Amino acid sequence: MPPMRYWPFAACVLLALASLLALVLMPPSWGWGWTFVLAGGLAGVGFADMLQPQRTLRRNYPLLAHLRYFLESIGPEIRQYFIEADTDERPFSRLQRNIVYQRAKDTLDVRPFGTQIDVYAPRYEWINHSLAPTRPDPADFRVLVGEGRAQPYSASVFNISAMSFGALSANAIRALNEGARRGNFYHDTGEGSISQYHRENGGDLVWEIGSGYFGCRDAQGAFDAARFTANAANPQVKMIEVKLSQGAKPGHGGVLPAAKVSPEIAAARGVPAGMDCISPARHSAFSTPVGLLQFVDRLRTLSGGKPTGFKLAIGHPWEWFAIAKAMAETRILPDFIVVDGGEGGTGAAPLEFTDHVGAPMHEALVLVHSTLVGLNLRRNIRIGAAGKVVTAFDIARTIALGADWCNAARGFMFSLGCVQSLSCHTDRCPTGVATQDPGRQRGLVPADKATRVHQFHGNTIHALRELVAAAGLMHPAELGPEHIIRRVSSSDVRPLSLLLRFLQPGDLLDGAVPDIPVFQAFWGSARSDSFEAPDMVRAMRSTKIR
Repeated sequence: MPPMRYWPFAACVLLALASLLALVLMPPSWGWGWTFVLAGGLAGVGFADMLQPQRTLRRNYPLLAHLRYFLESIGPEIRQYFIEADTDERPFSRLQRNIVYQRAKDTLDVRPFGTQIDVYAPRYEWINHSLAPTRPDPADFRVLVGEGRAQPYSASVFNISAMSFGALSANAIRALNEGARRGNFYHDTGEGSISQYHRENGGDLVWEIGSGYFGCRDAQGAFDAARFTANAANPQVKMIEVKLSQGAKPGHGGVLPAAKVSPEIAAARGVPAGMDCISPARHSAFSTPVGLLQFVDRLRTLSGGKPTGFKLAIGHPWEWFAIAKAMAETRILPDFIVVDGGEGGTGAAPLEFTDHVGAPMHEALVLVHSTLVGLNLRRNIRIGAAGKVVTAFDIARTIALGADWCNAARGFMFSLGCVQSLSCHTDRCPTGVATQDPGRQRGLVPADKATRVHQFHGNTIHALRELVAAAGLMHPAELGPEHIIRRVSSSDVRPLSLLLRFLQPGDLLDGAVPDIPVFQAFWGSARSDSFEAPDMVRAMRSTKIR
């Protein structure tokens, strides 16, 4: 008798033989015919499983292995819809997704019967309220960037983070940009440059320029000033952002395979269609901190005085310190810096980069903000921040930690209808958001989704207004770390102002080094003319070399 794992296969073989015999010996019957086709087909699959040499499971478990593969393929959906709790964040909880859906649809976004969050669990956070609430005007929740420049920009405190055409579908880009136009907030292009779909509806754009210089490159992939000037002159482009690194995969370049480089994507990026599109891991237009600032200043001049800055995920602290020292020494200042957290990411990245590369947004933001404060530069440089921002409390906490505004990518993807299927990299996005498949993206109707993008932004700003009012303030800029309380243990809670270390104005001037470990270790040896590791770091490395 065969082992139990062969029983389904054996049953199909016997049923196929029996149905064949019935067809031969008995009058023709549709029932026996279909039984033979079905059982014979499954038996054929079983024989193929046993004969193929690549997969052990199929050889040892003919037919049954396919059931295992099917269940494995729908595992994420089963867990998401039937097993995970509403508060499990994988990567966004059902509660987080639902609040976006409700606000995007402009439906009731209140919660009955109390919170589902364990308020006595470590890391639970809340905002302290005032006994004298205010009545702020959410129309004032804006930040002036590039004050004193020829073309300053008034940015909303909540905007669409960088997502390229190519990673997102044409209809998704259309909907996002129209929603941004209606709500008067900005839409970051991502490093894929400005496509025809970004231009259709006239929403404000922040043009992100990465190491591939898409939209402003020559045939060899180097920066082309003439092409940059032509694109930057577009009145939709409100600010220029040089991308040094991103939260999803900092320090990692990328290749868009030739098969995915359609004529539309090629036109937006300024590359040949049907050929691999390479995004290098580092820039070729500069190689030092001073060079970076000079490049930023050059772009600002070429754009006609539009606010220009850079985005980075914090990695080696001495590299950020080197940039900060270059600012202090040259007095060439970016108009803004966007801090991208290691928890960011909308498309796909290698597992190790997604999970273990790049500082999380909170720590990175505090470091950047404190460094600028310590150099007395903070008042001249605005800071944006991105990394799992979906609710008004996320915005309030991020601003309290030192940001002037927040950007969100996945939050706005949810407002488009994203269901977190985790298939962004497969070109089989079920909602038409992250795919170039014409059939799939046809299901996303830009006019309808633009309304939802607009409503998500507006309702989130309204919720932020209520938080700011409850705290007794008039503008999010008044939020500080003293307003946010974090539970450290079951019996210990502290405001972030006491839990985290913030520098005071001038703490880094006149050769001073604050008593904070990261500054003690790396500030003194960081150099404005080099991104290289300080001598003390290289010395530590040399002890490992045999």
